[in-house]
Amino acid sequence: MKLLVINPNISGDVTRLIESEARRSIRPGTELTMATAPFGVAYIETRAEAQIGGYAAMQVAAEHYAEHDAVVVAAFGDPGLAALREILPIPVVGMTESALVSACQRGNRFSVIAISQRIQAWYRETIAAYGFSERLASIRALDEPLAHIGRVQEDQGQRLIALAERAVQDDGADVLILAGAPLAGLARSVAARLPVPALDGVTCALRQAQAMVDLGASAPTAGSFAPPPEKPCQGLPEALARLVGRRTAEPVSTVG
Repeated sequence: MKLLVINPNISGDVTRLIESEARRSIRPGTELTMATAPFGVAYIETRAEAQIGGYAAMQVAAEHYAEHDAVVVAAFGDPGLAALREILPIPVVGMTESALVSACQRGNRFSVIAISQRIQAWYRETIAAYGFSERLASIRALDEPLAHIGRVQEDQGQRLIALAERAVQDDGADVLILAGAPLAGLARSVAARLPVPALDGVTCALRQAQAMVDLGASAPTAGSFAPPPEKPCQGLPEALARLVGRRTAEPVSTVG
């Protein structure tokens, strides 16, 4: 089994965190290909940044999916997930959806522990889109600027644990989701210090990606996730154009 794991952010340090946890979450014989977005932002906090990250993930997936059995979108909020499921013939899973489904299998209400206040609006909208708003106990987030996105766990570890404890004591969380690729691996290292189960989105996504491949379901040819209709497209990378428009992209005109 070969899995393509895409970091829709540009941080190579975060990709290394994702890879470290991903390798702990795969079975013997499963191979990983790690990919980092070729453009975008260091970490996604806003709707606009999510759109950019989603496009970056689509471009990377279009170029590399053919050699793989499934794709993992390794950013909380799952930028580009639905679009990738629409254009790719192989399973695509995301950190958020995987963590939410897993959390609801461990308890009635979950809380999300996040790395910034600004990120909360996008997270709430994503959780609502998946239909889990009624199971959300709270989102607790750090409230100070991040010095380095690749060192959040080291710099803010104690504050993150304190937020998690408050989510249990004050918000009634049965399960905690330590959200975001920069926190990959943290749940594994602090689980014994928390009073309820703590989930890592990378772990959940890798486990579910392998399960999706094992299920062996065929790609849809009808319904809302059937391949897009053929149509002209312009200015797209050729690999993505073949998936989105089902034909080679037309050159961009330079005539005024």
